[in-house]
Formats: sequence, structure tokens, C-alpha cells
Amino acid sequence: MTKQIHPFPVREQTSVVEQLAVLQKQFKDLHLNTLFAADEARFKRFSAEYDQIVFDFSKHRIDQQVLSQLVDLAHAQDLDGWIKRLFSCEQINYTEQRAAMHWALRLPKSSPTLPVVNQAVQAQLEQMYALVEKIHAGQCRGATGEVIQDVVNIGVGGSDLGPLMVTHALSDFKVKTAKPLDIHFVSTMDGSQLSGLLHQLRPETTLFIISSKSFGTIDTLSNAQTVRQWLEKALGNNEKILKNHFVGVSTKPDKMTEWGIAPDKQLLLWDWVGGRYSLWSCIGLPIALTIGVEGFKQFLAGAYAIDQHFQTASFEQNIPVLMGLLGAWNNNFLDIQTHAVLPYDGRLKYFAAYLQQLEMESNGKSIQRNGEKVSSVTCPIVWGEVGPNAQHAFYQLLHQGTHSVSCDFIAPVKRYNANQFTYAESAEALVEQHHLALSNCLAQSRLLAFGNQALAADELQGLPAYKQYEGNQPSSTILLKELNPYSLGMLIAMYEHKVFVQSVLWNINPFDQWGVEKGKEIANQLLPILNREQEDLSSFDASTQGLLKILLGKTDG
Repeated sequence: MTKQIHPFPVREQTSVVEQLAVLQKQFKDLHLNTLFAADEARFKRFSAEYDQIVFDFSKHRIDQQVLSQLVDLAHAQDLDGWIKRLFSCEQINYTEQRAAMHWALRLPKSSPTLPVVNQAVQAQLEQMYALVEKIHAGQCRGATGEVIQDVVNIGVGGSDLGPLMVTHALSDFKVKTAKPLDIHFVSTMDGSQLSGLLHQLRPETTLFIISSKSFGTIDTLSNAQTVRQWLEKALGNNEKILKNHFVGVSTKPDKMTEWGIAPDKQLLLWDWVGGRYSLWSCIGLPIALTIGVEGFKQFLAGAYAIDQHFQTASFEQNIPVLMGLLGAWNNNFLDIQTHAVLPYDGRLKYFAAYLQQLEMESNGKSIQRNGEKVSSVTCPIVWGEVGPNAQHAFYQLLHQGTHSVSCDFIAPVKRYNANQFTYAESAEALVEQHHLALSNCLAQSRLLAFGNQALAADELQGLPAYKQYEGNQPSSTILLKELNPYSLGMLIAMYEHKVFVQSVLWNINPFDQWGVEKGKEIANQLLPILNREQEDLSSFDASTQGLLKILLGKTDG
């Protein structure tokens, strides 16, 4: 039985939920074919446009009455009040006694909002911009005096996924530098990424960014220690190595100094920036190194535009609000527990992985703000892949499997132009390839929505069951005028605010991640055993004991 959204019994909200429950019975098995047949203006009615973004949500199993009730639910949960609380200094991350002010990272320099905070943010951004310009100009040199030509970002989670995703997505906007500059990313604690990478790099020309909000994450610090030893082995143990080959980004200047990072190579964060929301800060140094200072400013400007839209647009035309409401309708009323993100642009290769952290680490919670267990399901499983690749992998399950799945299709309207290529023919051929991707994007969403009705009439005659399609899988389509720093900033901020909307509906705190922290603590209990510093296994369960014995080479004989 589908669980309902009623995190706490408020009279107005309960009434809305009861009305949505009635609609649920009508729409649970209602087919999208019926909805489209009944409303020729459905696309116009159920789509929204803002700046460089078009959001088509007409292929969801809703009508105007459902949408109105979902908006009423948002009002009953005081979403408007919560938005105001988000855009303030209030400690809405109540379990950590912190505000959640990632939006302050993209305030314009001239903004009168929170002048003290804005001044501190701008000061760190200016320091980052100065470092970027210096590296781009070939003025940043290693211990031997050679120009830095490779930069390696060492981080994990938000300190890795965000910058990695954005630098790959904006690879077309890579700025020209005095000497070729390559950006690399290392995150895994097992050293496999680092091992493969160090063989390709020269110590004399490599700069490492240690990105860690706490500057205590064992994954990051173990990789940092390994590269420090690599540099010392090649260049000798001297203070120039630490001064010339490391930049630190953290909330902890004392820990950075203790590790050995020079004060002028330290960029600061604040406790009110969550890791998965931090790419707008100096954690975004690899992004700025890729697209340049002006590109990074455009990236921030796109996110700021969505911040304004989110705070001012009516809920009926507010894209992040609509995204959140539709997700809750699918998740809590239509019992769709998995959500696929399907970009039709290879540059968005890491976007689904980025959203997995953003959404599931934020809203993968089961305790409400009032300390009681939730009475509804919360965040769905988020997954995905670049659409053209996914078509040859898991679309079979989407089209003919037994699972109900909702999807986001994402594509840029324009992609290639003749100015990018030496030969015009190359641009023409690539434009045709982009049109091929777009045609597949639209075709797949059609087939998912309409099933057999998307087929030609003559195809259906005598069609065996295994070649038929039920359809009725809901999806949104997000079109960007083009994928650039500004529009990508908009896209990411849309999803950030969607997550917040759903956290309000479910009455949970989206800004902590205690489940992540506890797993790391338990790992610290096991490490002394594996390092043979401790022998007593009796405190562990039988499975863990058995596995430890194998790892330690012990036998019962």
C-alpha cells in the first residue's frame, strides 16, 4: 500500500493529503494517453520557462486539480516560510546548529544582502581568482622553478563530485593559458586513482589541491600524504615543496598550517556551507582553473538567477517547486520509488552521480524535525547515465520491465557551431549528430509515456506481446538553450532547491549526514586490527570476525 505524506498532523495539511489520496485512486492507473487526449493545450498548461531553461512536466500523471492540490500541500507545509528561513542566517540545520547559506556564495559583489557575510565570501573568491590568474599566466612555479602544468584535486564527496562534474561538463569553455594546463581528480581511499595518475605526472610541474571542509577526512589526507612522499622522494625534503606544490581549501586554517600548507595558499570555507553544496566556493578552484575567472562568475550568476526565481515566482510557475512537488506526487502517491536522470549530452557524464549525493545524502532520512519517525517514504533511489549510452543498457527495464520509474531528460537546444572547428564540414556533421541525440531524447520520452500509441498504426497489427510497450512512465524534459557556465549554474541550483522543497514536504533536515559520519567511525574501530596494532576480535560479530581472519591470513586450524 502506498504511504501518504503526513509527517505531522496539521489540520490544513491533513485535509490536503486526504484530497490528494482521493486523486491518487483516480490517477494510480490512469494512462498518460488519456490525459493527453483530453487536453490539446496540455504542453502549454504543464510547462514553465525561465531565462535559459524550459521545464516540460506535461508527461506526468497529473491534471490541473492534482497540481493545485500539490501547491496547496506546499502552502500547508509553509514552504514559503521555509524558503524565507533558508535565505537567512537562521540555523535551519538544527542537528549541527548551523545555517545553510550556500546561496550566499553566489551573491553578486554589489548585493546589499548580508554585507558582512558577502564581504567575507568575496574576499576568498578574489584570493582564488588571483591564484587562478597567476597559474594561467604561467607565474606559478614548482620547487625547481618550472611552471605548473598539472593540477590535481584531492577530495571526496562534495569536494570531488561537484568540481569533477562541472569541469567535465564545461570542457568546451576551457580557457587558453600561457602553457597547457590539465586538471585531474583523485578521490578513492584505496590509492588506485592516485597510483595510475602519478605515473603520468612530473613532480616538478604538478600542483595539488587538498580540498577538505574539516581537513580531517581520512580518504583525502591519506592521498595527500602519499603525494607529499612522492614529491619528497623526487625533489628532496625541503620547505619549497609544501610552499610551491600544495593549495588547501578548508574551514580549518590551523589544521592546514599544521599539515604544512603556506598561509598564502590557504582558501577558506565556512561551517554554513555543506560539502555537497560547496562547489560555488573555493572548492570550485578546479572549475575556475578550467573555465577562467569570468566563466566562474557566469556560473555563479546562473545559480543566483535561480535563487531569485525560487524566492519570487509563484509556486505554479516556480521550476524548483514544481520539480519537488512532482517528485513527491510520484514517490508518495503513485508509489514510484526510483528516479532516473538521463542527460542527452556527453558532457553531463557525471551529472547523475553528482545528483545521487545531492539528493540521497540530503533527503535519505527517516527522522522528522520533531524527532519522530516519518510516516511516509522519503527520497527515491536516484541513478542515471548519459542517455545514448543508457539506451543500450537499462532502457529495456524502463520500457518493458516491472518497475515504475520516473525520469528527467536533459538536453541543450544548441550544441555545435562552425567557429569551433577548422573545417565547416566538421561542424555540420556534428550538428547532425546533436540532432540525432535530440531525436532520441524526445523519442524515448514519448515511448515511455505513450507506449504502443507511440508506434505507427501498421506496426501494431499482429504485434506479439514481447514487442509491445505499456508506457505510462512519467518524465520531465529540461531543455537548456545551450550548455554553458551560466545555464549549468542554473541547472544545479534548480536541483538544490528541489531537494529543499521535498525536505519541507517530508519535514526532514536535508543539511546533515549522520549516516555517513557513523560509517567512518566504525571503520576506525577496524583499522587497528588490520594494521595488527590490536588482536582482540571478540567485540565484532561473527561475520566480521571471519572476514578479518581471512584478511589477516589467520586460520582456525
